[in-house]
Amino acid sequence: MPTLARLGKVLIRVYADDHVPPHFHVAAPDCEVLVSIATLEVLQGSIDRRSLDAALKWARANMELLNNEWTRLNER
Repeated sequence: MPTLARLGKVLIRVYADDHVPPHFHVAAPDCEVLVSIATLEVLQGSIDRRSLDAALKWARANMELLNNEWTRLNER
């Protein structure tokens, strides 16, 4: 489970052998969400707005990395 970014207490991760659609995990203390890579829509979970906004800002700037990591870890 590579951690791609640490934004203060917020972690952005992509897990190996994970389910579709392609997504990443945003984890903060006591909460976690799954976010679609294609649409940046929250698929599951809940998190505070500040943490989500920081994660989405990072994701928009790092779409290529997110797609590459998802492919590397899940499309073998």
